[in-house]
Amino acid sequence: MAKEKYDPYKGFRELTGLWEKQMNSMLLGWSDNNEFIKYSSRRMENYSRYLELVKKNQEAMANLMNIPTKSDVKNVAKLTIQAEEKIDALEEQIWNLQDTFTEVNKGNMEFFAELVEISKQLKSELDKNVKELREAKKVKADLQKLRKELSDASELKAEFQVLRQELAEVNNVKAELQELKQELGQDQNQSKQTEKAQEKKELELAGAGK
Repeated sequence: MAKEKYDPYKGFRELTGLWEKQMNSMLLGWSDNNEFIKYSSRRMENYSRYLELVKKNQEAMANLMNIPTKSDVKNVAKLTIQAEEKIDALEEQIWNLQDTFTEVNKGNMEFFAELVEISKQLKSELDKNVKELREAKKVKADLQKLRKELSDASELKAEFQVLRQELAEVNNVKAELQELKQELGQDQNQSKQTEKAQEKKELELAGAGK
């Protein structure tokens, strides 16, 4: 048969187990004893008052020596925790504000881009309107020039009509002069014929007298 391995703690564990059972039995017996319970309660009250007195003395000595007490450290730790919580809340608010600012800046950039695009469109429309206005002014100047030329043509037409009227009057005068010439020619012919007839008659009368 194989030898069992030696365990140096085996006896210690058996001893502590036995001691634990005895202590449990003793405590169980004391807990059933009313006198022991009353005595323990009085001792606990005295011990509590003693601890409170020690605590007050420690705080008084700490205040005199300007040394932080346990309550001061506790309050500082509490304040530190509260400050950390507030810092965390502030950090969260800052992150939220940063996100909000990012979104606002993004919206502003988009708005500025739209404004730039609208400005470009307005400038293009303005340039187009200026060009159309210049063309309209040019057309107006051409129309005024044409009107002036038409006015000059109307004046020339009126002068031409006056010249035509004057020419017609001159032609009428020429016709009248031609008629007068013809009448004068006829009168001269009649006068010549009359003179010839008279001369002939005189000659006949002269020949008869001889």
